[in-house]
Amino acid sequence: MGFSDDPDLQLFLFGLFLTMYLVTVLGNLLLILAVSFNTHLHTPMYFFLSSLSFNDICFTSTMVPKMIVDILTHSRVISYMGCLTQMSLFILFGCMDDMLLTVMAYDRFVAICHPLHYAVIVSTHRCALLLLVSVFLSLVESQMHNSIVLLSTCFKHTKIANFFCEPSQLFNLSCSDPLLNTVITYIVGVIYGFFPFLGIFFSYYKIVSSVLKIPSSGGRYKAFSTCSSHLSAVCLFYGTGLGMYLGSDVSYSPIKGMVTSVLYTVFTPMLNPFIYSLRNRDISRTLKKILSWRV
Repeated sequence: MGFSDDPDLQLFLFGLFLTMYLVTVLGNLLLILAVSFNTHLHTPMYFFLSSLSFNDICFTSTMVPKMIVDILTHSRVISYMGCLTQMSLFILFGCMDDMLLTVMAYDRFVAICHPLHYAVIVSTHRCALLLLVSVFLSLVESQMHNSIVLLSTCFKHTKIANFFCEPSQLFNLSCSDPLLNTVITYIVGVIYGFFPFLGIFFSYYKIVSSVLKIPSSGGRYKAFSTCSSHLSAVCLFYGTGLGMYLGSDVSYSPIKGMVTSVLYTVFTPMLNPFIYSLRNRDISRTLKKILSWRV
């Protein structure tokens, strides 16, 4: 589906989404460059942050370029294999975002609650292992959804009520037993959604408990400030994600679902670099140096 058939509005949408996509790619690339450029930022927290930025570029590139081309060419057709590929990559990078945010919460938990053992617990090898595990689990979830669609022998119709091959929309088109699709979807949602969120919640519960024990208000503020960017990113990610899936189940309409999808797939990856750069003095200073050097 498209957002509008009005030629004037399509031109506006083309410019809007192209601008948002370019800002997303440029912002995340600058964040990766800042981490690579400054040796003081070669720490586990910034390693995961640069991984998150790279993943966000891949995530938004899965849907947005195709949508921009569709608006420009006035064509909304996608092949069957193209649709499966898009869905698989959407789930892969979406799950990677979830896993990386969970790992970053664990990193903050160790840094604040066990600062003396931080270098040992979150070592270089441990960081690489956590990243590989995140990639593996994301691949497993992606292929599970892919298998469900591939097992479908037919589809009710071939019109997808969204601007990309969103998994739940493809499941609704299937002629196979909807109960099986629903059960598998909820099982996967619990494993890859609820448990990571539970891990983040537990990490921040321990962080808050430890920070409240710090006697000075300055010390408490400093400890909380190291988590503020990550907490903002978590709220943005889960807020838009839950709005996309839970809101659509309560009162679904195609346009409402597409707008929510834009928030989740375009708006969130675009805001992440601003959240981390504006709230982080080290990254802000490094970015200023890079930009002044470029000039």
